Amino acid sequence: MFSLLKYAKEYRKQLILGPVFKFLEAVFELILPWQMARLIDEGIKKSNWPVVVQMAVWMAAMSVIGLLFAVVCQYFASVASQGFGTELRNQLLKKINQLSHEELNQFGTDTLITRMTNDVNQLQLALAMLIRLVVRAPFLSIGAIVMAFVIDWQAGLLFLLVLPLFCLVLYFMISRSIPLYKKVQGQLDHLNELVSQNLSGVRVIRAFARTDQQKETFHDATDSLNNVYVRVGNLQALLTPATTLLMNVGIIGLFYLGGWKVNAGHLQQGQLLALVNYMNQMLLALIVVSNLVVIFTRAAASAERINEVLAVQPAIVDCGAAPTETLKGGLAFEKVSFRYGPTYGSALSDISFTVKPNQTIGLIGPTGSGKSTLTQLIPRFYEASAGRVLLDQRPVADFSLTTLRTQIAMVPQTAVLFHGTIRENLQWGKATASDDDCWQALAIAQATDFVQSLPKQLDTLIQEGGKNFSGGQRQRLTIARAVIAKPAILILDDSLSALDYKTDLALRRALQTQPGTVLIISQRVRSIQEADQILVMDNGRLLAQGTHEELLDASSEYREIVQSQAEVTD
Repeated sequence: MFSLLKYAKEYRKQLILGPVFKFLEAVFELILPWQMARLIDEGIKKSNWPVVVQMAVWMAAMSVIGLLFAVVCQYFASVASQGFGTELRNQLLKKINQLSHEELNQFGTDTLITRMTNDVNQLQLALAMLIRLVVRAPFLSIGAIVMAFVIDWQAGLLFLLVLPLFCLVLYFMISRSIPLYKKVQGQLDHLNELVSQNLSGVRVIRAFARTDQQKETFHDATDSLNNVYVRVGNLQALLTPATTLLMNVGIIGLFYLGGWKVNAGHLQQGQLLALVNYMNQMLLALIVVSNLVVIFTRAAASAERINEVLAVQPAIVDCGAAPTETLKGGLAFEKVSFRYGPTYGSALSDISFTVKPNQTIGLIGPTGSGKSTLTQLIPRFYEASAGRVLLDQRPVADFSLTTLRTQIAMVPQTAVLFHGTIRENLQWGKATASDDDCWQALAIAQATDFVQSLPKQLDTLIQEGGKNFSGGQRQRLTIARAVIAKPAILILDDSLSALDYKTDLALRRALQTQPGTVLIISQRVRSIQEADQILVMDNGRLLAQGTHEELLDASSEYREIVQSQAEVTD
């Protein structure tokens, strides 16, 4: 956990001065019972009113100064903890953006969200408590015992007798609550996963009439989390009565011993009252210590989860080359193989082909044949397990990631739009795009008509995920966003599936007027039959390649696809 404190290095002043001010406040708090004893024994008891006034003024002054010190410490703790949390989230997001798709898949979206929110919050709280209470609580506990021995050594022994009993109670609470708090983190991950699935898949859930079933699953998850929290709450609820009982037993012991010593003249009434206050201070400080242990234990579990992300060395490393190179669009795969992990089978096996600049390439094959996986190796979303992927006759690893990902545009299978206007979404492809650039890209994507029909046109607000547009409209907008960048390589990953044949044909012919290499993944032969080269894939292997006519003669697999679609059309 303390290894993460490096992200709070900008707040060294707050980290140092906060505990100092809290320590001074604790010193004043420790002196107050002593001053009260003097006020009673030397002032009120002897009717020495100047001493009463003097002690009262001193106590008031120390209380005010202690309050100011506490406020300053609280301010420093807030600044440091919030700044630390902000920096930690920034570093987590930076690291997540460096991870390859394979590494992101290993963690999962839901747990990464939990780590950036709940886990960072736990660490923020721990840092605030570190500044505010780590110095104060032990100092008050030890200081109260020392002051008790200063007043009366026999009373000090009573403090030492109560202390181990209290520690036993704390140990019982902590040893049983810490495993439960660790279990809570896992339950929260599961709950976030269910929430994410239900929100993103609400239409599917309703379509299959599974709303009630999903409610039951969610209720089971919340009940499980609730049960863990209730068990922790019940344990924590025992802490207050148990400590109160020990406190009262200690005070009774003090009164019994102190009363006898007061009658014998060995102890003053004010000193007895001071001892009672010190007993309260010691036990209340120990309660704070117990809470700190729980907080730091939860923070340690969160720190472990965050360090797990930060410690990952990205499999895909930027070569560091200057991102100023211009790609021509030449592409080659040389005996490329790929698997998603050591426990998975090969997703691609021994793939070899060559693409000249400005060619249009079609990829076709059954679902799961490796078409999308192949294209994701080009911008290095994944790294090839064997073989080489070449761009303009150079390995893709020799280019900077900025060069690759600004000059290779990909339109994924699922159309993803962001909350904002149509113009703002198109400017993801080209930040400096003018309105003319936007309309030109929309024309190529066959989206001009429906955008012009909107009251605000380019200023139309897109809801989250583009839910206020149809599937075909979302696809055309995502294609326009890719086209506006004028990429050297454009990859359409089954992104024409929601378009009718007429729109599909018009879009492909518009793309032919633009410079750059185009890779079209499609299940429809009509979408790729005019391509300069067609790759036929199945089970991660390249079965055949050639033009439409060449494949009809040479590839039985391609003929089967063509015949099956001809039968459907007929």
